[in-house]
Amino acid sequence: MNGTTNPVPATQQTSVRIYTPDYWEEACKHLAKKDRVMKRLIPKFGEACLESRGDAFTTLARSIVGQQISVKAAQSTWDKFAALPRKLTPASVLKLKVDDMRGAGLSARKIEYLVDLALHFDSRTVHVDGWKDMSDELIIEELVAIRGISRWTAEMFLIFHLMRPNVLPVDDQGLLNGISVNYFSGDPVSRSDARDVAVAWAPYCSVATWYIWRSLDPVPVAY
Repeated sequence: MNGTTNPVPATQQTSVRIYTPDYWEEACKHLAKKDRVMKRLIPKFGEACLESRGDAFTTLARSIVGQQISVKAAQSTWDKFAALPRKLTPASVLKLKVDDMRGAGLSARKIEYLVDLALHFDSRTVHVDGWKDMSDELIIEELVAIRGISRWTAEMFLIFHLMRPNVLPVDDQGLLNGISVNYFSGDPVSRSDARDVAVAWAPYCSVATWYIWRSLDPVPVAY
């Protein structure tokens, strides 16, 4: 992954229901059959698979808090921020005082981003209940209209929260590095190269991407 947004290590998240994709086993069989690298990588990680936890608003708020800082700093700031309201909801965030948010370690820009995120959810500008029937691109279009959310962040959301099976985040440096190591003997890889490799991965590019990430860092992270 590219490091601009730091997810929270799974070991640091508690009392949260965990969801896993129902397509994972089928995807692994498909990838092992179609791609020699996947056939080698998949058995290395046993039963481990993609996990989704938390709700949409919390997941996106975490991604904003974690931008451009270390995992440890992101966790510390998140803990302080999440403790400010009695319950973390869009409406409760909109009621927070700016000074209190600053006191939690948030920059002025991140506060603006979190408020904009809360406004979009509170006003139902984003169609959370309709996402299950919307295409990946339409969801990305909605999310990038929120300040502080890039296409990359939206794609991470599609993979880690909505668990969409066929997302290929070609702006992700970790994916490009992993493809370089596993398919091109360490030579530099372009987005076009990544798309060419991923032809064999469809319709399970998200799963293949997850295994490419694991090849670089065996410890899964959760958003």
